[in-house]
Amino acid sequence: MKALLFFSAWGTRSGSSASAWWSTKHDERVATMTEARLLVRSCGPLVSYQDGGRPGMLRFGVPASGPMDRLAHAAANIALGCPEGSTAMEISMGGLEVVCESGEVTCCVSGGDFQVRHSGALTKSWCVRTIRTGDVLSVRPGRWGSWAYLAFCGELVCEQWAGHTATHSTSGLGGGSLAPGAAVLLRNTRIAEEREGDLPVPAFAYSRKLARVVLGPQTGRFEADSAAAFLQESFAVTPACDRMGMRLSGPKLALKDALSIPSEPIVRGSIQVGGDGVASILLADHQTTGGYPKIATVLSSDLDGLSQLRPHDNLGFQAVDAMEAIRLVRAEAPLRSQFLKEIARPLGSLQNRLMRENLISGFVLA
Repeated sequence: MKALLFFSAWGTRSGSSASAWWSTKHDERVATMTEARLLVRSCGPLVSYQDGGRPGMLRFGVPASGPMDRLAHAAANIALGCPEGSTAMEISMGGLEVVCESGEVTCCVSGGDFQVRHSGALTKSWCVRTIRTGDVLSVRPGRWGSWAYLAFCGELVCEQWAGHTATHSTSGLGGGSLAPGAAVLLRNTRIAEEREGDLPVPAFAYSRKLARVVLGPQTGRFEADSAAAFLQESFAVTPACDRMGMRLSGPKLALKDALSIPSEPIVRGSIQVGGDGVASILLADHQTTGGYPKIATVLSSDLDGLSQLRPHDNLGFQAVDAMEAIRLVRAEAPLRSQFLKEIARPLGSLQNRLMRENLISGFVLA
């Protein structure tokens, strides 16, 4: 009875206002049901769907996966007004080219210094653009960086596993990899012209050629001169690098009897050394346990920039103790948060942008 009385009372509002309310709600529903369809014309290996990752499952033997460059992935989403963990396309140095077959949607490209071509117009990554039916968008590697991200004002429709679309490259679990000819569906798309333009690239978003590390946990399993060589000499990234990790060339890190240690949990950023004395840095799709000794672990705040290194790039290591590592990470976190907060603000319409600028610096008598 109460429900009926409430409905009756609600129904007594004037016909015009009720009609306007229903019209508004209908328009909102129509607006959220828009779609866009893309076709992948070409792409390299390791181009995949990635959301923010699948944390908390290491005890089940499942790595978090997610983006190789977590800052760039978050920035691409936030610049569009989307949650930072939303699904985006992760693009390797093999590049990606898509054509918009129907609909329209605003998108953002971030990550390394990649070349972005939008229907003939060439620009760089860290930009927001709108693609419409017939438009071609290509993302190719530029001067530096190994990974780029393509995010959309809309929902990328792809598979989920364990509640996330993050793709585990070796098993294929998650949203999956993209290949030429793949169809891409976006739901609830929208145009955000007030967000179009170029984004600033902060210094901490660049590739990082000096990584800070905490030594251990098996530093004592190495010969005495190995730790010194690890910190004093230079390494280079080899072509043997992917989402699981990167193998380094450089000084051999001689071991004692460390290969006899039992397997134990490992984390993203662990630097393990095989029996041949070669170091490898474990990254997003790392295995969850391992029996190789680990000479050090990279600070989490340095991993995004380190992941952007290309084969043959040089890399050095600087040791800090555990307490200093915590202080550094905490000190740098607000800088990243402030940057994301700044790019979350829309630039505004063209009219508003012009009104904010002082377009007249003086006058002359003519």
